[in-house]
Amino acid sequence: MAGVAKRREIHPIVIGGVEDHCHALLELPKTMTMSDAMRYVKGPSSKWFREAHVAEFGWQDGFAGFGVSHSLVPKTYSYIQNQREHHKKIDFRAEYLLLLKKHGIEYDERYVFD
Repeated sequence: MAGVAKRREIHPIVIGGVEDHCHALLELPKTMTMSDAMRYVKGPSSKWFREAHVAEFGWQDGFAGFGVSHSLVPKTYSYIQNQREHHKKIDFRAEYLLLLKKHGIEYDERYVFD
């Protein structure tokens, strides 16, 4: 994923994943939307993963993207590097819904994890 990102001038600060999701802390070019960045990264990385590891692999259609202030980069970096341990305390789905609620983001749970 980092290589794919770099080819599109996206700076990958840290990328990490577990079995059911991936987190990526990316610095986007000023002229690039988050949607474009995710399209640029998800397409080629999905193709590579299918060829190299699991033929049935595919990303979900959507994604969640959040801005991170410069002061929170170290904490976010640490979170991504330690997510396997972190998710022993709270699973990703529960944590994600808490994050949406905490920030007042409206959602329909029927569509969050499809």
